[in-house]
Amino acid sequence: MATKIYTKTGDKGKTALIGGTKVPKSHLRIETYGTVDELNSYIGLVNDHITDAATNTLLKEIQDRLFTIGASLATDPEKETGMSIPDLKAEDVQLLEKSMDAMNEELPVMKSFILPGGHVAVSTCHVARCVCRRAERLCVGMQEEGLFIEPLVLQYTNRLSDYLFVLARWIGHRLGVAEVTWKPRV
Repeated sequence: MATKIYTKTGDKGKTALIGGTKVPKSHLRIETYGTVDELNSYIGLVNDHITDAATNTLLKEIQDRLFTIGASLATDPEKETGMSIPDLKAEDVQLLEKSMDAMNEELPVMKSFILPGGHVAVSTCHVARCVCRRAERLCVGMQEEGLFIEPLVLQYTNRLSDYLFVLARWIGHRLGVAEVTWKPRV
């Protein structure tokens, strides 16, 4: 790793992908992995608000997977990188599903739409969910533009946003906070 954070190489609005290809900082690939980085930061914030050790461990693992996704998105698929890039695995998606199933066993049946709120931990988790959905949309946009994206990245981001929704409900339940239900004006 470099000892200096600033390199001045991006001062003209370009950056390099893993593999050396220079692209504008506004490139869809950069926007996508930047959003994954933003999501990672919000998940760190969610983790700072909760004290359940098992959930803390899983959230750190999710952050690791988001770094994996970021590396995948930051790599030019047409260039040899000369370095080992970690991969997502189907088990990563299954872990999210198993965790959701376990949390859902504790939760009451959802009978209406739920508004974000009620506790800062719940609201922060919903912000993370929204950023995750944006990352997912950007991944789909990459696919639609013909830019290579690992299929598991799409699956993982989709499942992660579901996980974050269930986690928000579970956190509120554990904290004894009533869910804020949507009561539409009719």
